[in-house]
Amino acid sequence: MARRRAQPLRHRNLVIGACLTGVLVLTALVSLIWTPYDATAIDVAGKLRGPTPDHWLGTDRFGRDVLSMIMVGARNSIAVGVVAVGIGLAFGVPLGMWAAMQRGAVEEGLMRVTDLTFAFPAVLTAILITALAGPGAVNAITAIGIFNIAVFSRVARGAALQVLGRPFILAASAIGRGTLDIAVRHVLPNMSAVLVVQATIQFAIAILAEAGLSYLGLGVQPPAPSWGKMLNDAQTLIFLHPNQAVFPGAAIALSVLGLNLLGDGLRDVLDPRLRVWRAV
Repeated sequence: MARRRAQPLRHRNLVIGACLTGVLVLTALVSLIWTPYDATAIDVAGKLRGPTPDHWLGTDRFGRDVLSMIMVGARNSIAVGVVAVGIGLAFGVPLGMWAAMQRGAVEEGLMRVTDLTFAFPAVLTAILITALAGPGAVNAITAIGIFNIAVFSRVARGAALQVLGRPFILAASAIGRGTLDIAVRHVLPNMSAVLVVQATIQFAIAILAEAGLSYLGLGVQPPAPSWGKMLNDAQTLIFLHPNQAVFPGAAIALSVLGLNLLGDGLRDVLDPRLRVWRAV
């Protein structure tokens, strides 16, 4: 009786997550070249309209097209997520690998620094930064990126420790390969699956954090559209015009859900301990 791995496309979470994430990315890409209306154009005479053939998702309190704002907001959310996760990967992974390979005081010191960072989550860090430098997308990205550095350093350290205990690492050391050579040629490729999964999860957290910061007025600043700012504008109208909150809220929820499902599916597919085998 032969056995084989289940096909990735048969993994429900992976498929659903990939579809939702694909819609998010496609929406952002389309917004680069086309939106139904200018997302910042104000039309006071047409404010607070419900969904119509002209405005599929209605208009906000300034008469701006909600669909256009959500499309541009997707682009801004992805930009924040990409940069914030990129910062985490660029600084956190080397730090985590270094700590795992040096051990001793270096490892202990790095872990205590990450513990301190976890005591100041992205929102609180953003409040501290904006108190000094003022609100804005750059400061929001910085705050989320700092938090991601701590996350990726811990993940990279744990994954590197697992790889460093394998026989082929001992063999590489025995034949005289240097620490940097072992890290780049052997450790990093064997922990890449873990990093990919964590990156999708942190991407979702970054989108959620950006929305929260924008809701508080600390993220993307007007007139640039942001899902969090749209929710903030809608809070006083939620009972009279619930669609003002439903549409940006749904965009945030579906994006975060899609990325979390994608990360969960990738983990099951890429982690050999969780791969599903079936008899054929």
